Amino acid sequence: MRLYLLARNPTDSVTEGFLPAAARLGLDVTVLTDQPDAHRRACPDRDVEVLPCDVRDFRAVITRMAAHHAPDAVFTNSDHLQTQAALAADYFGLPAKSWQAALRTKDKAHMRRHLAATGADTVWSRELPAGRDPAAALTGPDVPYPCVVKPREGVASEDVVLAGDAGELVRRCREIQARRPGEALVVEEYLDGELFTLETLGDGRVRHVLGGFRTELSAPPYFIEQRMTFVPAHPEPVTAQVLAQLDALGVGFGACHTEFVVHEGRARVIEVNYRAIGDQCDLLLAELLDIPLFEHILRTHLGEPLPGDLGARTDGAARIEYPCAGRAGTLTAAPAAAELTVGGVKLTYRPLRDTGERHALHHTNRDYLGVLRATGTDQGAVDRVAAGFLAARSWEIVP
Repeated sequence: MRLYLLARNPTDSVTEGFLPAAARLGLDVTVLTDQPDAHRRACPDRDVEVLPCDVRDFRAVITRMAAHHAPDAVFTNSDHLQTQAALAADYFGLPAKSWQAALRTKDKAHMRRHLAATGADTVWSRELPAGRDPAAALTGPDVPYPCVVKPREGVASEDVVLAGDAGELVRRCREIQARRPGEALVVEEYLDGELFTLETLGDGRVRHVLGGFRTELSAPPYFIEQRMTFVPAHPEPVTAQVLAQLDALGVGFGACHTEFVVHEGRARVIEVNYRAIGDQCDLLLAELLDIPLFEHILRTHLGEPLPGDLGARTDGAARIEYPCAGRAGTLTAAPAAAELTVGGVKLTYRPLRDTGERHALHHTNRDYLGVLRATGTDQGAVDRVAAGFLAARSWEIVP
């Protein structure tokens, strides 16, 4: 059976998760990508076909597949390509996410409008079209402060920033417009509360809640995810509120990673990423729950129903940490990759930046220096061991 996997840059989710899962399922894999050389370098030893394609254009994707092997499944774990994959799969009559749901979750302005129109939730939000002067478009007494500025179709907290007053709002918008000419922005009210995630997996008939994470962020005005602690189950009323908002958006097929805040018992969606959680949290989740998570996700796109019971472990505790650069410069010293077990806690550390590399400061997850996954059965022990591991190591950056 032929799986077409759409991708842009290589990610751990693809190279360590989905490609090995596809091999275990015996699938023939063709990667369609606009960065073919990078993908060939990322998986040189795998029997994976890599073809160049403008994957941002669903017409190019359909044409590439129609002129090649007939597809049995079309899949992507990229935020940028969900709509294209859904349209291509639908063209060939294959199982797929609703392209409308994929579009309205990717486009943050559409998401806010749709949630409000369906009565699921209303958040003050205003779209700033590309090239529009924020000083003219975003003035007025109705703008709530503080508010959040973000690219309408952005990912990974890229150019997401808090603005405390009108002057700062205009300045932040102009800064982002200078970096992203031609892109629309969204300004919305700041939603107070603790930040969590909900991880779900569905086949259009049944939906499993896999748990979630409590997320700790950097200090304002930026929103860099620095630490995530596994939450086996959110309170039932909270989960019900989030699922109701996903239902309103039409989300229910395959994997979905939803970010939301809880304030005084009310759950409000921040954004919906219609894919598996990334930054190695998906790898941690598969290990912690002891289920073939990546195979389950691919099977839904092959049209196979999910089991009613995934058989997931329920005694796991976990934490994931992201050592983060605090300034621009060259990384001159950093710990190597490590796998060890301390006091019953399994630690997996992977560097994300090589020594000798020079980087700017981005105020996003592109500032991550490495990632530490810690799993066990006691949260207190997991937290202590993870903190001890990081405290014993150092990362040196020279301006």
